[in-house]
Amino acid sequence: MIDIARAEELPDAVAAADHALHHKLCTREELMAELDKVPVGARGRARAALVVDFAEPGAMSVGESLSRVQMFRLNVPRPQLQVPIEDDDGLVGICDFWWKRERVVGEFDGLKKYQVDEGMAAEEVTQVLWREKKREDRIRATDRRMARWVWAEATRPQLMVARLAAQGVRPTARNEWFDAA
Repeated sequence: MIDIARAEELPDAVAAADHALHHKLCTREELMAELDKVPVGARGRARAALVVDFAEPGAMSVGESLSRVQMFRLNVPRPQLQVPIEDDDGLVGICDFWWKRERVVGEFDGLKKYQVDEGMAAEEVTQVLWREKKREDRIRATDRRMARWVWAEATRPQLMVARLAAQGVRPTARNEWFDAA
C-alpha cells in the first residue's frame, strides 16, 4: 500500500488506502509501520504520509474517496463520514458526508446506488428510484440541507464545491483538515 501511495496520484492512492482500511485488509497502524521503513526524504514519502493520515475506513467507494481529495485540495471543511440520520420514525439512512456545523448532508451518487438487476420489471426499477427520493425527503424534513453530486462534478471539483457552497459548506481561507480537534 505504501508503494502505491508513493507512486500514484493522490486520488488513486487515497482510494486504494480507503479500500484497504474499509475491507480490513490492513490497519492504519500497519500502514504507519510500513511508512516508517521508508527513509525521510525518499521519493514519494511525503505523499505516502499524507495518504496514511488521509485514509478513512468509512469511505465506501472510489467516488467518495475522490470527493474527499477534491474537498481537501479546495479547503472545504472536513466532513464526517457515514453518519446515521434519524427522524421520528427511526433510521432514515447513512449519509456519505456530514457537516455538523452547517447541518449539511453530502451524497456522492454513483451508479451503484441506482443499479437494477437485469430483467427487473419497470415497476421494480421505479421502486429503486422512489425509495431514494423518499429517503432524501425524510433527510430534508429533519432540518438538514443536502448536496448531491455525481462523477462529472467529482472530477471537476469546482462544480462539486459550488454544490456544497450553495448549501452552506464553503471553502475556508486555509486548510484545516489536520488541525488538532
